[in-house]
Amino acid sequence: MRDDLLILTATLAGLGLLLSPALRRAHLWRATVTPLASIIGSGFLVLGPILNDSYGMWAPLVMLALCAGAWGFGATIRNNIARLDSHGPFTGPAATLERAGGWALAFSYIVSVAYYLNLFGAFALGLTPWSDPVFARGVTTAVFALILVIGWTRGFTALERMEQYSVSLKLAIILGLLVGLALFFGARAQAGDLILTPPSLSGWQALTLGFGLIVTVQGFETSRYLGREYDAGTRIRSMKLAQLAATAIYMVYVLLLVFSLAPPAGKLTETAIIGLMAQVSPVLPALLVAAALAAQFSAAVADTAGAGGLAVEQSGGRIPTRAAYAVLVLAGVALTWAADVFQIIAWASRAFALYYAIEAALAAISLWPTRRPTATGAAALAALGLAIAIFGRAVE
Repeated sequence: MRDDLLILTATLAGLGLLLSPALRRAHLWRATVTPLASIIGSGFLVLGPILNDSYGMWAPLVMLALCAGAWGFGATIRNNIARLDSHGPFTGPAATLERAGGWALAFSYIVSVAYYLNLFGAFALGLTPWSDPVFARGVTTAVFALILVIGWTRGFTALERMEQYSVSLKLAIILGLLVGLALFFGARAQAGDLILTPPSLSGWQALTLGFGLIVTVQGFETSRYLGREYDAGTRIRSMKLAQLAATAIYMVYVLLLVFSLAPPAGKLTETAIIGLMAQVSPVLPALLVAAALAAQFSAAVADTAGAGGLAVEQSGGRIPTRAAYAVLVLAGVALTWAADVFQIIAWASRAFALYYAIEAALAAISLWPTRRPTATGAAALAALGLAIAIFGRAVE
């Protein structure tokens, strides 16, 4: 009971801080919220159980490698933000490559919306008697239809205003979860009951599964596309801050979870985190479902709007926004019924990896004349992005 009160107190205190007028008015924080919310999003809900089940006691090192890879790709995008600010648009072959990157990102958004809304459907029914894949896909399809109707009739402006509130709620609940895990971990450590789970994967299988999880640390790239609201320096600083904060949160989360909770028995599901957190505190499952629903819906709306805007921009206005929304929804519904959440996660990872490879290649081109060692590193990241796009695989 005492631990439950501490979890609720931490959640409410975090929510109060995040919604405080002073923080909401802070220029750098407002610029940081969007990339941070994208990074600490759906991935947080599924990543812990996946890493625990597949990598066991080595999961923290895998988490660190994912964050390090994301930081490297983020560095190439930060270079491109600075390059565009100082020299203007890319020209020649680089301009063609940038256009390809825009289309790659639009496709990535299409897959990621399917990923978000499939998690929405699974978590919406996770604590009900109807927690079944068919019913969950039905919920997902209904939400896709709702988003299409709203996008066609009213636009997403009103829904997008909910983002800061949903982000604040999600981050506050994550704070409560970390407090609960820390208390649980401390009790186990004091009793000498910490868990050292051996990995279930090794070698090539372990590596390609890691490739398939890059989407769980994706989201930092949104800073590049906030140029209408923030200058280049602010976007670069906000991306760094978001990635550092996300890395700290993920590392603490994975360390506490892996050494205090055994992997769930049986086949791994997308809502496994609910069962694991029920062992920590009876208040956490309901809080996690609330965080999941708020996070997935707001993220899906944001990425639907982003995909539609990119399609219009990349096509020079030849593709109308409504048509882009319709294509996204049809593709998302097809993915929903053709694949499970873990397969969609792998596809989303591969799509974003292709986009990151293009961004890294752009950075290598722009850096080559003056900073060749750094350009070589960017080229290596481009090769890594292509490898992830080709070889990333889903949880089996």
